[in-house]
Amino acid sequence: MRRRIQFEKDRYGWYVVLPEWTGPRDELEMVAGADNWLDILCQGEWDVWMTISDEPFDGADKLEFINLGLVEGFEYGRGAWYVAREYMGLDFNLKMWLCDVTKFVFGDYPPAIYYKV
Repeated sequence: MRRRIQFEKDRYGWYVVLPEWTGPRDELEMVAGADNWLDILCQGEWDVWMTISDEPFDGADKLEFINLGLVEGFEYGRGAWYVAREYMGLDFNLKMWLCDVTKFVFGDYPPAIYYKV
Protein backbone atom coordinates (compact mmCIF):
# COMPACT_ATOMS: atom_id res chain seq x y z
CA MET A 1 0.00 0.00 0.00
CA ARG A 2 1.37 3.39 -1.02
CA ARG A 3 -0.37 6.66 -0.32
CA ARG A 4 0.22 10.41 -0.20
CA ILE A 5 -0.93 11.86 3.11
CA GLN A 6 -1.03 15.26 4.84
CA PHE A 7 -0.33 16.25 8.44
CA GLU A 8 -1.48 19.64 9.76
CA LYS A 9 -0.45 21.56 12.85
CA ASP A 10 -2.70 23.93 14.75
CA ARG A 11 -2.39 25.56 18.17
CA TYR A 12 -3.23 22.21 19.83
CA GLY A 13 -0.76 19.98 17.97
CA TRP A 14 -0.27 17.80 14.89
CA TYR A 15 -3.07 15.83 13.22
CA VAL A 16 -3.12 13.45 10.29
CA VAL A 17 -5.65 14.47 7.61
CA LEU A 18 -7.87 11.50 6.70
CA PRO A 19 -11.09 12.57 4.96
CA GLU A 20 -12.42 8.99 5.22
CA TRP A 21 -12.03 8.94 9.03
CA THR A 22 -15.45 8.88 10.73
CA GLY A 23 -14.25 9.10 14.33
CA PRO A 24 -13.47 12.24 16.34
CA ARG A 25 -10.60 14.49 15.22
CA ASP A 26 -8.71 14.08 18.50
CA GLU A 27 -8.11 10.41 17.58
CA LEU A 28 -6.00 11.70 14.66
CA GLU A 29 -3.61 13.65 16.91
CA MET A 30 0.09 12.84 16.68
CA VAL A 31 1.59 12.47 20.18
CA ALA A 32 4.43 10.79 22.11
CA GLY A 33 7.31 11.51 19.76
CA ALA A 34 5.35 11.52 16.50
CA ASP A 35 4.67 15.23 17.08
CA ASN A 36 8.41 15.86 17.52
CA TRP A 37 9.11 13.89 14.35
CA LEU A 38 6.67 16.11 12.41
CA ASP A 39 8.24 19.25 13.91
CA ILE A 40 11.53 18.10 12.34
CA LEU A 41 10.02 17.14 8.99
CA CYS A 42 7.91 20.30 8.57
CA GLN A 43 10.94 22.65 8.35
CA GLY A 44 9.02 25.47 10.04
CA GLU A 45 5.76 25.04 8.11
CA TRP A 46 2.32 24.22 9.54
CA ASP A 47 1.77 21.18 7.35
CA VAL A 48 3.71 18.26 5.90
CA TRP A 49 2.84 16.16 2.87
CA MET A 50 4.50 12.78 2.58
CA THR A 51 4.24 9.56 0.68
CA ILE A 52 3.94 6.55 2.98
CA SER A 53 4.14 2.86 2.23
CA ASP A 54 4.59 -0.51 3.87
CA GLU A 55 7.01 -1.40 1.04
CA PRO A 56 10.37 0.27 0.29
CA PHE A 57 10.48 2.84 -2.54
CA ASP A 58 13.15 5.12 -4.03
CA GLY A 59 14.32 7.90 -1.72
CA ALA A 60 12.24 6.75 1.25
CA ASP A 61 13.32 6.85 4.87
CA LYS A 62 12.04 4.23 7.30
CA LEU A 63 10.30 3.89 10.65
CA GLU A 64 10.98 0.50 12.24
CA PHE A 65 8.39 -1.30 14.37
CA ILE A 66 9.55 -1.89 17.96
CA ASN A 67 6.52 -3.28 19.81
CA LEU A 68 2.83 -2.86 20.54
CA GLY A 69 1.96 -0.75 23.55
CA LEU A 70 0.14 2.11 25.21
CA VAL A 71 1.52 5.56 25.88
CA GLU A 72 2.66 5.60 29.50
CA GLY A 73 0.75 8.11 31.62
CA PHE A 74 -1.84 8.83 28.94
CA GLU A 75 -4.84 6.94 27.67
CA TYR A 76 -4.83 7.44 23.91
CA GLY A 77 -5.87 3.88 23.18
CA ARG A 78 -3.80 1.12 21.68
CA GLY A 79 -0.91 1.66 19.36
CA ALA A 80 2.63 0.67 18.46
CA TRP A 81 6.10 2.05 19.06
CA TYR A 82 8.33 2.82 16.07
CA VAL A 83 11.80 4.31 15.76
CA ALA A 84 13.32 6.59 13.13
CA ARG A 85 16.92 5.37 13.32
CA GLU A 86 18.21 7.94 10.87
CA TYR A 87 17.00 10.86 8.79
CA MET A 88 18.85 12.60 5.96
CA GLY A 89 21.90 10.44 6.70
CA LEU A 90 22.08 11.47 10.37
CA ASP A 91 21.71 9.12 13.34
CA PHE A 92 18.40 9.96 14.97
CA ASN A 93 16.98 7.10 17.03
CA LEU A 94 13.76 9.04 17.64
CA LYS A 95 11.21 6.74 19.25
CA MET A 96 7.53 7.50 18.60
CA TRP A 97 4.15 6.00 19.32
CA LEU A 98 1.60 5.63 16.52
CA CYS A 99 -2.03 5.00 17.47
CA ASP A 100 -4.59 2.61 16.02
CA VAL A 101 -5.14 5.01 13.12
CA THR A 102 -2.01 3.31 11.72
CA LYS A 103 -4.03 0.09 11.53
CA PHE A 104 -6.84 2.01 9.84
CA VAL A 105 -4.44 3.24 7.14
CA PHE A 106 -2.33 0.09 6.65
CA GLY A 107 -4.69 -2.66 7.85
CA ASP A 108 -2.20 -3.61 10.58
CA TYR A 109 1.03 -2.35 12.15
CA PRO A 110 3.63 -2.99 9.43
CA PRO A 111 7.17 -4.08 10.37
CA ALA A 112 8.37 -0.86 8.71
CA ILE A 113 6.73 2.31 7.43
CA TYR A 114 8.56 3.93 4.55
CA TYR A 115 8.08 7.66 4.01
CA LYS A 116 9.29 10.52 1.87
CA VAL A 117 8.51 14.18 2.44
